[in-house]
Amino acid sequence: QVQLVESGGGLVQPGGSLRLSCAASITIDGSLMAWYRQVPGKQRELVASILKSGATNYADSVRGRFTISRDNAKKTVFLQMNSLKPEDTALYYCNRPLSLVPWGQGTQVTVSS
Repeated sequence: QVQLVESGGGLVQPGGSLRLSCAASITIDGSLMAWYRQVPGKQRELVASILKSGATNYADSVRGRFTISRDNAKKTVFLQMNSLKPEDTALYYCNRPLSLVPWGQGTQVTVSS
């Protein structure tokens, strides 16, 4: 069964940093991978994506603060989040945008003083 397991979330003060990880049970070498986030009552939002080539794209709200990366050998995708703001508070998920697999549990990020 395909699994995505997100980790690394937590409570951090504004301006702080976190590094999220997404471990996949499937090979991700050839896949576009992405991080999403969702807050209660709102649609899930794609915040960062990375092609198999390593090319990246970001939502305007996180560009310059977040960095997505991947380790294909370890079947893992990362999201380095710096200069965190309260509005970054959300449940963060990863997935494969062009061929979605079952969503994982996500990892909660809370930015608060």
